[in-house]
Amino acid sequence: MRALILVMDSVGIGGAPDAPRYGDDGADTIGHIADACTAGRADSNAREGPLRLPNLVALGLGEACHLATGRVPPGLEGQAWYRQFGSASEISKGKDTPSGHWEIAGVPVPFDWGYFPRTTPCFPADLTKAFCEQAELPGILGDCHASGTEILAAFGERHMQTGMPICYTSADSVFQIAAHEETFGLERLYDICTIARRLIDPLNIGRVIARPFVGTRPNEFRRTAHRRDFSVPPPGITILDLAASADRDIATIGKIDDIFAHRATGRNLRGNGNMALFDATLAGLARLADGGVLFANFIDFDTLYGHRRNVAGYAAALEAFDDRLPELLSRLRSDDLLIITADHGCDPTWPGTDHTREQVPILSWTTQATAQIGRRDGFADIGATVAKHLELPALLHGAHF
Repeated sequence: MRALILVMDSVGIGGAPDAPRYGDDGADTIGHIADACTAGRADSNAREGPLRLPNLVALGLGEACHLATGRVPPGLEGQAWYRQFGSASEISKGKDTPSGHWEIAGVPVPFDWGYFPRTTPCFPADLTKAFCEQAELPGILGDCHASGTEILAAFGERHMQTGMPICYTSADSVFQIAAHEETFGLERLYDICTIARRLIDPLNIGRVIARPFVGTRPNEFRRTAHRRDFSVPPPGITILDLAASADRDIATIGKIDDIFAHRATGRNLRGNGNMALFDATLAGLARLADGGVLFANFIDFDTLYGHRRNVAGYAAALEAFDDRLPELLSRLRSDDLLIITADHGCDPTWPGTDHTREQVPILSWTTQATAQIGRRDGFADIGATVAKHLELPALLHGAHF
C-alpha cells in the first residue's frame, strides 16, 4: 500500500471561479493547446496534428476538462477507463508554485504573499544595499520584472564581465538570482541566495530562486538543471509531515524538497527535464516501502513552455509524458494509489508570461475507489485522500474522496 502524487506543473484545465480577479477569465491551458493542435498551429519538428494523450484520456483528463469548462477539448475525447477523475479549484490566494503544492499536501495559504512592484528598479533600495553589502557584491543587474530567458540575453555578458548577479522578479512572490556557473560559481550563487532569503523574510516573499546558467554569448546562454528554490516552510502540517511522524518512507522527485523547505521531504531524486524526472519517479517507486508516499513535480511544462508561450513545445511535452505513463501504471500494485494533478495553469496562448489562475485535473488510479471525485473546492482533498489511503491521521484541511 503506497501513494503517489504526480504534479504536472502548470497543466491547468480552465479558468477557476475567481479567475477574473487575476485577469485570467478565459484562460485554459489544456483546452487552448488542444485547439491550437487541431488547427495546425502547434505543428513542429517534434510533433504534428491533434493533441494525442491516450493514457491521460483513459485516466479521465478529457472528462476532467469537461467538469471544469463544460467541453472536452479536441483530441481528448474517449472513455475514461479508470473512472476516477475530477477537477479542483484552488482556495489559496495567488497562483504561485508553493501555494499550489502546499494546498495539494493539505495546507491552503490564507494570507497574501509579498510582491515586488512593476517598476524599474523593483526592489527596495535598502534591500539591494544590504544584499550587496552582506554578499560582498559590486552591485546587481536587472532589478525588474522579466522573463528568465530574455534577461539572460540582456545582461548575461555584463554579468560575466562585472561579477554582478542578475536579480529579477515576476508576478509570483519571488526574488530570482541568475549567475554563471563557471565565472561566478554555483556554490557562491547558493550562498548569496541564502543571504537574500534572510533579508526578504520580513517582506513575506515566498521564494528566492537560484538560476544558474552557462554559455558565452546571448544566443548561447541557457539555464542549467542546478536551479534551487529557497522557500519558506509551509505554515501547517502537510501530508509529508504526517508520513514522517509515522516513520513512513518518503521519496520526493524534482523540486518538491525545495518547495517544502526540505521539511519531511525524505529521499530526494533530481533530473534534468521531464523525462529524467520520470526516470527518477520510477526509481523512487522501485525503492518505496509499503506505507510510503512519493511526491513528484514535472517542471518542463511550466518553465520551458508555459512561461515561454511555446504552444508546440508544451504539446510535445504533454505527449512525451503521456507516452511514459504505461511504464508507471505497470509498476503499481493492486493496493497502491496514484493521483496525477497540477498546481496552477500557465496557458501558453495567454498574454504575458505569468501563471494563469485555473482549475486543475485530479486523475486517480486505484482499485479501491468507492465514489466519484467530481468537482472539488480546494486542492487539499488530494492530501486528505492520501492520508486516508495510507491510514495516517486526518489533515486539518480537505475531505478525502
